[in-house]
Amino acid sequence: MRKCYFDHVATNPLHPEVLNAMMPYFNEDFGNPLSVYDLGMRARDAIEKARTEVASLINAKPSTIVFTASGAEANNFALRGIAIAKQSQGKHVIVSKVEHHSILNSARFLEKSGFTVTYLPVDKHGIVDPDVIKNSITKETILISVAHASSEIGSIEPIKEIAVIAKERNIIFHTDAVATTGNIPVDVKELGVDLLSMAAHQFYGPKGAGALYVREGLRIVPLIYGGIQEGGRRAGTENVPAIVGMGKAAELAKNEMGDRMQHCRKLRDRIVESVLKIPNVYLTGHPANNLNKRLPHHASFVVEFIEGEAMLLMLAMKGIYAASGSACSSRALKSSPVLLSLGIPSALAQGSIVFSLGMDNTEEDVDYFINEFPQIINRLREMSPFAKGWGEAGEGEKCYTG
Repeated sequence: MRKCYFDHVATNPLHPEVLNAMMPYFNEDFGNPLSVYDLGMRARDAIEKARTEVASLINAKPSTIVFTASGAEANNFALRGIAIAKQSQGKHVIVSKVEHHSILNSARFLEKSGFTVTYLPVDKHGIVDPDVIKNSITKETILISVAHASSEIGSIEPIKEIAVIAKERNIIFHTDAVATTGNIPVDVKELGVDLLSMAAHQFYGPKGAGALYVREGLRIVPLIYGGIQEGGRRAGTENVPAIVGMGKAAELAKNEMGDRMQHCRKLRDRIVESVLKIPNVYLTGHPANNLNKRLPHHASFVVEFIEGEAMLLMLAMKGIYAASGSACSSRALKSSPVLLSLGIPSALAQGSIVFSLGMDNTEEDVDYFINEFPQIINRLREMSPFAKGWGEAGEGEKCYTG
């Protein structure tokens, strides 16, 4: 049976060159980077080389890169570290409603710690309105955090415009760029952000490696206390192989990004065109043909009368691996908050399906998918009582027009 991996927003396979770069640091150059002898010095030099490569990917100085264990940790570090550092100046934080759980849950933690949080609404494509941010700012506002792009709906946010607003009011601005870094051009100087989160496994690096860009001169309080690692900003003996792998993955992503984007967009467009021919299926997020508004490797939909879990299971039986923002996929008994924020009715949001492509996908993969997916939808609808007209749906819950 053919295997088609269309879930690259979840994670990616390790690039062979990344694996080769990592191997010596497991059993040869295994030293602690703080050790003064040669084993430690080689490990320390490898970390600094990786720091330079990661910095180059986002057009930053190496000294502004703090390695973490994940993008989620980087997000926690940004929100909580800045909030604590700036709390004497104010205790108001602004985030969007379509953020990753690591942002939203950090915001809720801050609320329990005495901070006030404003959750920004989005339009039907999942885009934050900069004017809404302007109107949300108070004298107490110290931090704004808006994701560069959503891994669930693929929409790219107007980060540069938001950064201008934040800078004019002397407010720290963070963006979660886990979904974008290594996949589309990301330039911290062009974006104008103060902090930016990223994760290695999103661009063919290892899991367990992430980083937070912290603008030069910006004070941030550590999440983890201990030794002097990462300039005293993140204690703990460094995961040298993973950091080396992230550095190599960043180097490859920078060199290959144009080709990867072109390859994925071509395949993605074929998927969108074919899926939208199926009745009562709707694209979520920004229209796929706008390069500046949507990730080039991302396609997401909601399907009437069918749950996301059923689609995922039947696709997997055919060797096609995808994702869903619906309750089943998140293992929570509720619809995706991101989809609900777009104005999608709860019942329809349960039929979420997300396809994300990578450099390992082929035209033959898409051909196979185009043949199998409509058959899966037809079969599931034959079993669905709602597709047959049974039960009742509330007004406005029968379809989504976008």
